[in-house]
Amino acid sequence: MSYKDITMGMIRTGILGFGGGPSVIPLIRYEAVTRYKWIEDDEFGEILAIANALPGPIATKMAAYLGYKQHGWLGAIWSVCAHILPTSLAIVALLGVLYTFSSSKYVAGMIYAVRPVIVVMLGMMAYEFMSKAWKGLGKGFAIAFALIAVLLLSVLDIHPGLVIAVFLAYGAFHLKWFQRKAAPDKGGSR
Repeated sequence: MSYKDITMGMIRTGILGFGGGPSVIPLIRYEAVTRYKWIEDDEFGEILAIANALPGPIATKMAAYLGYKQHGWLGAIWSVCAHILPTSLAIVALLGVLYTFSSSKYVAGMIYAVRPVIVVMLGMMAYEFMSKAWKGLGKGFAIAFALIAVLLLSVLDIHPGLVIAVFLAYGAFHLKWFQRKAAPDKGGSR
């Protein structure tokens, strides 16, 4: 992919990603998987899990990965700059305007109106990831893992990075165990 594609894709995700990291993830997925086909959906899920486990803004880490995958270190720097620079400049330029109209009912209405769109985008992405988990792990494991994740994240309030690390470790074990189980017995049965 060209630097132009990286620039356009990351500018779109940076400018249209209203509400922070979680709202940007579906936009980055669209650009990387659907529009430009830089990566497959499975790889996107893996990147998302790893990016969640690392400190810092998730969208910036994902932009860096995508740029690096396309053009090495220079691509990573370019991609991150394309993602954050337009929004950073817009915030600096519009800061005074936002303070002036912060109590406006119109501005509040605009913010409230865009939130359902973000909820739907996150819901669609969650459904697609759960479908893939269902196929990869099986129905029972996928439901059990979802319930365990809710318990660990919501009830016990464990840091998401730790939960993801545990699930990644189990995922590696799970795959290896099932590959060993599915492999034919080479020594013959006795």
